[in-house]
Amino acid sequence: MSAAPANRTPVAGSANRIPVAVLGATGAVGQTFVRLLHGHPLFELVEVAASERSVGRRYDEATHWHQGELPETAAALVVSGCDVNEVRARVVFSALDASVAGSVEEAFARAGAVVLSNARNHRMGPDVPLVIPEVNADHLDLIETQRLARAWPGAIVTNANCAVTTVALALAPLHRAFGLRKAIVTTMQAVSGAGYPGVPSLDILSNVIPHIPGEESKIEQELTKLLGTRTGDGIAPAPVAVSAHANRVPVLHGHTACLSVAFEDDVTPDAALDALLGWQGDPICRGLPSAPDHPIVVRAEEDRPQARRDVNTGRGMSVVVGRVRHDPVLDLRLVAMTHNTVRGAAGGSILNAEVMGRRGMLPGVPGGSW
Repeated sequence: MSAAPANRTPVAGSANRIPVAVLGATGAVGQTFVRLLHGHPLFELVEVAASERSVGRRYDEATHWHQGELPETAAALVVSGCDVNEVRARVVFSALDASVAGSVEEAFARAGAVVLSNARNHRMGPDVPLVIPEVNADHLDLIETQRLARAWPGAIVTNANCAVTTVALALAPLHRAFGLRKAIVTTMQAVSGAGYPGVPSLDILSNVIPHIPGEESKIEQELTKLLGTRTGDGIAPAPVAVSAHANRVPVLHGHTACLSVAFEDDVTPDAALDALLGWQGDPICRGLPSAPDHPIVVRAEEDRPQARRDVNTGRGMSVVVGRVRHDPVLDLRLVAMTHNTVRGAAGGSILNAEVMGRRGMLPGVPGGSW
């Protein structure tokens, strides 16, 4: 990466830790970033940024914190604006709302920052990596294509929609083994996925809302890119037909997906279970701080997974799969669940950054040093 422009003089972190910033730090996903970055062995949170109403205030005064105990080091940070002239870190985690994320993230990439985004704006860009590292870490190679095409020294890397993350992790080993061709996806998505304050209580209590704006199209489009193949300067989408139904349910954390799927090859429930149990994903993730020991955890009980009981499996970074059985219409049906604001948002982005560091794709980190 080329040197940062004068208005982006790199900010220093502690020895052996990379200084990082969080954009949109006061929201639900931003707070999850702050919590997960506290005490991180590779990254040090040195800057928080948010909207104009929070600028100039201490973080503990600017945020309505709801993530347990607020780390003292984060509490004392002064909130800056989401502007390249104010935020100096060259590794930036973005929890910005899609209404503003697009242009802001592009400005940071033009100024030389590596932006790890949770917003939808750039996910389907042909030169933008959409990454779940265990599934498609090789898609990070698109960064060089992106830099050439956009003539910027930085980069934008996105993680998947929170519901798609659950689905893609559960289906990736089955796709590799048997060739996924059709998927009917019905999600039951937690209220924390709507941010804070999220869904009004009188709308969600004792209720199921069978519509989440834009969610079904994200599931249908992003899944094929995640399971696709790196080819030349782009990604060839996986030839999978996806039909999605997205529902908001009165659960705090944990997105559940009920899946009915068809494959190119013959598959039995026992063969599917063997594929799931034997899958560890891309070995580049192993041993990284945010990587779970088991990205897929299979439960044998007929009534699991359950969000209340299983959401923190693997510190919230594992997908829990159960009810793998024959489907009378397609081939198989199964249920998958994972923590939507950890694996499906902030934790997923942090793991992306850890993999990039291991590959030497972050400023100041030689490949293989992690």
